Parts: sequence; C-alpha cells; structure tokens
Amino acid sequence: MSRPDLLARLAQAQAARAEAGLLRRLRGVDAVDGAYVLIGGRRLLNFASNDYLGLAQHPRLREALVDAAQRWGVGATAAHLLGGHRAPHEELEQALADWTGRERALLFSSGYLANIGVLVALLRDGDLCLQDKLNHACLIDGARLSGATLKRYVHADVASARRQLDAMPDAAALLATDGVFSMDGDVAPLAELAVLCRARGATLHVDDAHGLGVLGRDGAGSLAEAGLDQDAAPVLMATLGKALGCAGAFIAGSANLIDGLVQFARSHVYTTAMPPAVAAAALVAVNIARYESWRRDRLQILIAHLRDGAAARGLPLLPSRSAIQPLRVGDSETALRLSRALEARGVYVPAIRPPTVPAGTARLRITLSALHSEAMVEQLLDTVQAVQKT
Repeated sequence: MSRPDLLARLAQAQAARAEAGLLRRLRGVDAVDGAYVLIGGRRLLNFASNDYLGLAQHPRLREALVDAAQRWGVGATAAHLLGGHRAPHEELEQALADWTGRERALLFSSGYLANIGVLVALLRDGDLCLQDKLNHACLIDGARLSGATLKRYVHADVASARRQLDAMPDAAALLATDGVFSMDGDVAPLAELAVLCRARGATLHVDDAHGLGVLGRDGAGSLAEAGLDQDAAPVLMATLGKALGCAGAFIAGSANLIDGLVQFARSHVYTTAMPPAVAAAALVAVNIARYESWRRDRLQILIAHLRDGAAARGLPLLPSRSAIQPLRVGDSETALRLSRALEARGVYVPAIRPPTVPAGTARLRITLSALHSEAMVEQLLDTVQAVQKT
C-alpha cells in the first residue's frame, strides 16, 4: 500500500500555481516612515497599508505600549482563562463594548481566530451558515469547521440570500457578511440583511474589520452607520490591526453571547492572550479613533480626491466609498506588470490576483490613510496613468 506523499503533493500545487503566474512571495519591509516604506533599499510611497487613520506610528500608542511592557512584561504567558487575562485586556473590552454599543466584548488574538471561534461555538451539524460570495476566507473556514451546511449567496444580493434561507426553512441559521469587503471596498446592504434575518429567524454576524474606525458615528463602524443595534446584529467582529493600528480582534454582543464564547470558543480558550502592552496601546487607539473625528474627515477628503482624479483620467476604480479603492485590471499578468511598474517609479501598490479574488478580476488594491496628502494622491494618479500607457 502506497500512501500519497503530502509534502510532494504540496510541492506540486505550488509548482502549478507558479506555472499559472500566481505564486505569492514574502517581501520584507526594512523601515516605515509615515506614508512611506523602505523595501529593498528603496523608499516607496505606500498605498497598501490598512492603517486607515494613521495610528500605527502614533506617539501616544508607542508610549502606552512601552509603559505597559514595563509593567506587565512582553507576553501574557497564558491563555485568558489561566492567568493571561490582565487589567489592560479588561479595560479594552469595556471600551470596545461601549464604543460599539454592545453589552460586552471579548478579545481574540486575531480576526481569523475571532470569526472561527464564534462560528464554531454557535453552529453545529444540520445548521445553515449563509455567506456572501465575497466574504473573507476566515468566515468560510469557520463555517467549514463548524460542520454546518455552508451556502453562499450572490455578492450583496439580498434576494439571493432570501432564496438560500428559504431553501432550508427549518434549520437554525446564521447569515455572515463582511461589513466592508476587503478586496472590493464596497459596503454590505446591512439594513436590508438585518430585516431579512429578523423575518426568517436567522442570526446576523458582521465582520467589520475594515469598517471600524472609518464608518459610522464616532467611527463605530458599518453597523453604526446602518443604525443597527445589538438586537438587529447580534454578532459583531472587528479587528484592532487596521484603523486602530495595533493587533488582535474582538467579538461584541450580548452578555449571553460573550459568556457562551468564554466556554465554547476554542480559539479563545486554547490560545495565549494577546500581549497586555498591545491591549494598552489599543485602548489609546480606541479613544483617538472615537474622538478625533478629523481623521475620518481627512480620509473622506482623500477618497473623494482619488475618485475624482481617477474619473478625470479614465482610471476604472471599483465602486467604493471606503478607504479601499481597487483599480480594476482583469488579467493577473497585467496587474502584476502594472504593480512592478509603479514600484519602479516609487509607488507601492500590490497586485491582487486569484485565488484571493475570482478569476478575471485581478486588480491593484489601493488603500488610503489619513497620513496621505493630496499631493501624494496626485502622484499616485499620475503614476498609474503613466504606467498604463507603457
């Protein structure tokens, strides 16, 4: 009996991806300076960061991180339930719950772990997990791990979601969607999905990784913008590593939800807590994001500037009002060529290719930050226009 060699099979899959021109490669960043990064000895204007509010290098966050590390050390040294849950974690959870208008919040070490944890805790065999076709990979993986039946509806199409729900009318159901879609930048029809979930008895789960800090009153996210409270959207996941410039994630919702996750969310129970110093820095970031509204105002000005400039130059941006502004290209080879040409001229915008996005929809994923200036946006637009002509 000859078993397949797993490492050989992996190597074959990698070779096939390389043959298709879709191989991913790690690249080290040597330094970060405001809106610039140093890669391979070259200073590049960075339009690839999720640091939407420009907080990752903020002096107050750095100070909070250092002060907390002096008090608590570097690592939490244990899982939350085994002595790793420190005062900074508790303070941050309380602040996140208050900001998002939920009863409680629970920290996770990453957004991936948060979505997997809540889906596996809530769902079981025979249940229905309904998801938008363009949801983030961690939502898909969480549904698969849960054992529930995974169905996917046409992107942002409420009627398609309704048909899928009605096909399994007796199953316990959860509808999961990104709030802001990470590769397209558009916002889900959350109000309409909430109405559908209420009518069909389904639980609405929103991944607001790219909405928190950017959208809604006080930056409380896409659910706040849509006017959806805890009853309308019982499960909220958001991250601390994008607009807040730190690391980690949280689930926010009712006290019953959080108490249940403490018992049954395996990705919370069986992993080391995030470093207390990171939690302390994130708490400062929450307060800055919440009360310094000029950062969101600045971001909206830059988004409008980019879109107006792209329209004037005939550059096909996808419809988006978020900080994610993808430039539609189509085939992967062209997207990669344009990305390399931009880098050669001092602008860093990675190409996004399948399998991250569907075949034939490769793009340049432009992301804006409050750190950018109008002059930087003009430089980007002029450079994209120039390389498209070459």
